[in-house]
Amino acid sequence: MSGKVCSNNSVMQARRTVEQLRVEASMERIKISTAAAQLVQYCQEHSRSDPLLTGISASSNPFKDKKTCVLL
Repeated sequence: MSGKVCSNNSVMQARRTVEQLRVEASMERIKISTAAAQLVQYCQEHSRSDPLLTGISASSNPFKDKKTCVLL
């Protein structure tokens, strides 16, 4: 009985895998050069608001310590 359950389970898993592969194969893809050009354009358009490039002002930094540490 357990052999049937194991076999049935592996058949269902194989069907799910095949269905997933069919979905992935039917997806419309764009060329890498087009995607890269779009990514570069997006980065250039948004570079002024990127905190990694422009930095974060001390007044708006949420991670800045509220108090300084004082040792006695």
